[in-house]
Amino acid sequence: MTTATMVPVELYLNTSYRPDCDYVDGEVLERNLGEQPHASVQKFFIGIFLRHEDEWGVTVFPEQRVQISQTRYRVADVCVVLQTTGFEPIVRTPPPLCIEVVSKDDRMSEMQERVHDYIRMGVTAVWVIDPKRRRSFFADRSETLQLAGEMLTVHGTEIRVPTAEIFRELDKLEGVSR
Repeated sequence: MTTATMVPVELYLNTSYRPDCDYVDGEVLERNLGEQPHASVQKFFIGIFLRHEDEWGVTVFPEQRVQISQTRYRVADVCVVLQTTGFEPIVRTPPPLCIEVVSKDDRMSEMQERVHDYIRMGVTAVWVIDPKRRRSFFADRSETLQLAGEMLTVHGTEIRVPTAEIFRELDKLEGVSR
């Protein structure tokens, strides 16, 4: 059995990790990413939110640290904040949306824990996107991941993303016709 090395939060906050890491109750946790399916989906969301920033009143950030609590920091694959939120180097005001992209080594139980953290913080919606299985999930106040229908939305906002568009570029990259 391996034992975790406990790291003070101040050390975590003053250390640069490449790629950035989560911090959960004293442990620095590496995140899985770095392959094209993950990057393709992340690129899609950054693009769609950039195109609609003013219309939806939001700003999009990739790989953004989000402070869940005094002892928990998550790095969202994509974090969408309201334009009315003031500048925060680390997001502390609950954003309307955090998006996580499942990498090949991720487990859905780990994703569920991330969803729980975001919702507990006050995030309105969390989307979990699985490029391998071409599935999109969402969670809201219930914290339960549910399979998305034709449209992903965020309650109380104008945000609307057709699920059919999410994997279009990835399909082209992989030579898949649908």
